[in-house]
Amino acid sequence: MITLEGINRIFQVGDQQVHALDDINLTIEPGEYLSLMGPSGSGKSTLLNILGLLDKPTSGRYLLEGREVTSLSDDEQAQVRGEKIGFVFQFFHLVPRLSAFENVELPLVLAGMAPAGRREQVNNILEQLDLTDRAHHRPDQLSGGQRQRIAIARATIMKPTLLLADEPTGNLDSKSGADVVEVLEKLNAGGITLVVVTHDGQVGKRASRRLRMVDGCIVQDERG
Repeated sequence: MITLEGINRIFQVGDQQVHALDDINLTIEPGEYLSLMGPSGSGKSTLLNILGLLDKPTSGRYLLEGREVTSLSDDEQAQVRGEKIGFVFQFFHLVPRLSAFENVELPLVLAGMAPAGRREQVNNILEQLDLTDRAHHRPDQLSGGQRQRIAIARATIMKPTLLLADEPTGNLDSKSGADVVEVLEKLNAGGITLVVVTHDGQVGKRASRRLRMVDGCIVQDERG
């Protein structure tokens, strides 16, 4: 599903060049459950941003489902993101003035789906995540765990094939974090490819494949 070939990402910081990613070669198969771990500054989030087409490598190739996507225009990359990739972040990034239902509905609105179809899809996913009774609450009326589940619902409402989660439990208590991990793992069991960046070793070791990064390089790749 994903092939990275010789991916480098270099940032210019003053008169210094910083290699955030250094010659990354990686293949991720459809339906894999992968964790990215390593110290701060090791390149985890930079790699996730490139996988999500939120950033472009300085050099190298990225093939997504066999399509070379690094050379696409910004508009073409945005279309691929909308169709193929979902994102879950540590700080939720929900729209404060919108209800939970409206936050989940937003990608369908932007995609131009008719209201009746939107209602059905949103109600279905809220029911699956046990959030029906919170549909009309704003984010500030929800717990952290509920907000993250709403963020997951929004990230997956367009049925992406790839879900990228950047520290999804980092802002949650242990019970809420465990609930969120369970939701993500159920989505993976349903066939979605899941990549999780985490500092939490307990979360990271749950993945069937575990990468460790140091200084922009993948230094460990464990399976099982």
